[in-house]
Amino acid sequence: MSGAYWGQLAPFEKYGRMVDRTEDFMVISYEEAMSETHTSHKHASHTMILARDPRVLWDLYPARAAILMQMRFDGVIGFPGGLVDPGEDPVEAANREMVEEIGLDLKKHSITKENHIVSYFNAKKDLVLHFFGLEVTLKEFCAIELQNLQAPDYGVETLGILRPPLYTMGDNYRGMPAFLSNSFVGNARDELLYGLQHFKTHTAEEIEAALTAQQQHEAANQDSRGNS
Repeated sequence: MSGAYWGQLAPFEKYGRMVDRTEDFMVISYEEAMSETHTSHKHASHTMILARDPRVLWDLYPARAAILMQMRFDGVIGFPGGLVDPGEDPVEAANREMVEEIGLDLKKHSITKENHIVSYFNAKKDLVLHFFGLEVTLKEFCAIELQNLQAPDYGVETLGILRPPLYTMGDNYRGMPAFLSNSFVGNARDELLYGLQHFKTHTAEEIEAALTAQQQHEAANQDSRGNS
């Protein structure tokens, strides 16, 4: 989009830019994130909804869990959420965004401070991110997926939901490593991996193996293109 049409979104463009690397985000405590040190920075809240899933694909690949992510208006993948509005705290913002983006019924499910997983600070963006996690049953998860179609922002800001595959297939790429090759907003990919460890669906070693497989595949593709 050219500058002439970027309009009112221009001041917020840097917050969701996907070219910034995860290493720019520093993990900080919630208390530090909410301290006077970071009052001048913009804050944002995002939430992972997760349900344990005992099913196994083709009797080979355990699903482990269903996780709700979404395709955004800008063509990249992220978690439901957004910037904290003036007068809100990160928890209030998380709940508001969940209503707007996926139609979450706050009478049944809502975010509290106890759902906080991790906060990040990005000095280059002057941005503080708060990441929350909400575990529900698989039946509840499926109902939330269906409710997404009635969300106010569906089809405008959010263009569909998806579940990331959490297994690695026999070729050591398809499944989770292939999914990690997608474009993610901000550090949503890092939040996904952090959340998997938080909910103990994966060990640090399993996540590192998936990342290594993804990196090796991309390196091989680059070599192939360079030699063609």
